[in-house]
Amino acid sequence: MDKATAQEKIESLKNLLNQYAHEYYVLDNPSISDSEYDKMLTELQALEAEFPEFITSDSPTQRVGGEPLEGFQKVQHTIPMLSLGNAFNEQDLRDFARRASQGTDKPISFVCELKIDGLAISLTYEDGKFVRGATRGDGTTGEEITTNLRTIKSIPLSIKEKQKIEVRGEAYMPHKSFLALNKQREEDGLELFANPRNAAAGSLRQLDPKIAASRNLDVFLYGIGEWEADQVSSHSERLKQLKELGFRTNPEWKKCDTIEEVLAYVEYWTAERPNLPYEIDGIVIKVDDLQIQEELGFTVKSPRWAIAYKFPAEEVVTRLKDIELSVGRTGVVTPTAILDPVRVAGTTVQRASLHNEDLIRAKDIRIGDTVVIKKAGDIIPEVVRVLPEQRTGSEQPFYMPEKCPACGSELVRLEEEVALRCINPNCPAQLQEGLIHFVSRNAMNIDGLGEKVINQLFREGLIHTIADLYRLEREELLKLERMGEKSVDNLLSAIEASKANSLERLLFGLGIRFIGAKAAKTLATEFETMDKLQQATYEELIAVDEIGDKMADSIVQYFAEEKVTALINELKELQINMEYKGPKRVEVSLDSNPFAGKTFVLTGKMEQMSRPEAKERIEALGGKVTGSVSKKTDVVVAGEDAGSKYDKAVELEITIWNEEEFIDRLEGE
Repeated sequence: MDKATAQEKIESLKNLLNQYAHEYYVLDNPSISDSEYDKMLTELQALEAEFPEFITSDSPTQRVGGEPLEGFQKVQHTIPMLSLGNAFNEQDLRDFARRASQGTDKPISFVCELKIDGLAISLTYEDGKFVRGATRGDGTTGEEITTNLRTIKSIPLSIKEKQKIEVRGEAYMPHKSFLALNKQREEDGLELFANPRNAAAGSLRQLDPKIAASRNLDVFLYGIGEWEADQVSSHSERLKQLKELGFRTNPEWKKCDTIEEVLAYVEYWTAERPNLPYEIDGIVIKVDDLQIQEELGFTVKSPRWAIAYKFPAEEVVTRLKDIELSVGRTGVVTPTAILDPVRVAGTTVQRASLHNEDLIRAKDIRIGDTVVIKKAGDIIPEVVRVLPEQRTGSEQPFYMPEKCPACGSELVRLEEEVALRCINPNCPAQLQEGLIHFVSRNAMNIDGLGEKVINQLFREGLIHTIADLYRLEREELLKLERMGEKSVDNLLSAIEASKANSLERLLFGLGIRFIGAKAAKTLATEFETMDKLQQATYEELIAVDEIGDKMADSIVQYFAEEKVTALINELKELQINMEYKGPKRVEVSLDSNPFAGKTFVLTGKMEQMSRPEAKERIEALGGKVTGSVSKKTDVVVAGEDAGSKYDKAVELEITIWNEEEFIDRLEGE
């Protein structure tokens, strides 16, 4: 394909994919299937790989990419992003309406919007392209988080408006994403996020955009900061305008002509908010007319034309009947409170997480206690406190067992951890959870083997270990409920296809402690075969970039287990691939080329190749690429608009190559 044809095809695919993403993530009305979208995206990725000069910032392939950031740059808001004053009851809202009416001689109407409990953000577009995203910060100065915001699929990477425009809104984590994230963190023995707002804020402040991308955030836009072409006269028109520009707005807003209508809206959503798929913590009420907003003006901290009504936290009393224990994939034993059923925040609650023994001790929780519960972030039920004055003397203190409730093995508390763990690799509870992890998307990615199917296979005694998955027979599967011939054939085909996966997927799927998908890829790239990795010493592992002490210790201990060796041998006999299939490192002498053994930093925009491609080329020739300039840096490759890294390289007298010099040296090898 010639360059002109390729550029035309890339532009066509890019425009179509952005349109389909808008239909799916903003309008909730997809016009093509997921598989069709994925096929087109794969085609675009292949074309951009062949013709990287045509990659643009609004390409859907650029939503996640690049190296982890060194830190966040400060952003000055030309128009301050002020916070709102609060109202806590009906009288506060009536007082707000009265003050607003007294500040103008015109009739006043209001717009009521759901107050999304997330992180306030600003998005700037220039010439139709998304160029910068920032947090609210202190209202005057925020942090640039453009790379992380690009990972939110409901944020358009390009719009039709070519004049510079800054839009404002709220990034948030939907309930579904929050529950999945905390479930994974609990299994990994990590501290849980208290609520979706904290989770969203923490995700957008990750220096690695791939982490932000994995958190499945979303956004609602509701306002304009800067825009010379702005001509609307009311906030209600503004919301419609944002939607027409392609931004995702919350559809639940309402224009109200009287304070009585405002109060009715507040009352309705106070009752209905548990039914929303995202969290709200109140209602925002704004004067609709923008001219009146200007007349009313601002106090030092907030606008006089808007206020936020805050919902009261709902707490209920119930009895804690018992405490159950569950064992996760990593062996963490988690206590769960079993409660008398009670309604809280719109749903019936019978269970509440107690997280760990330390929390139970700190709150002096006993079986039989009368307790106060609430939903953390209005989602996850938790025990807030005990009511000791209601004790009868029959309550029983709870003690974590010394033995695993699933297999009877001794539980251990590892250094610097609050969780108790079962470290028996044959624990049935861990095996079942481990199997679910092994077949998951980021691991072996076996379609048709979801959690329910794994549990069914385990319950029927058809699988006990990972190797058993590859011994499943068609006749056995056909005997199971809801397993027809087509689904069984598809499942067996998916299992067979997974045998050819590259080594990093198998490593991640094995569930080695501290080894996530990124570390698995690093190990596979470095050692290339399972045999070499099994034989690696602690010293060899720790010498690998990005592999730390705990990771190295965990790998050595894992492969020292006889049962692990037996499992790997079984998988080999079952013809599971044990080699890395990605781009391989080239062994080179330190004197053979200008890349071997040297540390590089890439900065600025490159025209002839993408930065990920440049990084891959350097590493293939024995070099190392880092994200920051220091005395240990050997060469800085500077593209256009190199910025502060270029300045630091000059200051430290580090060798600087422009892109032409860099390409010349690559081609000279």
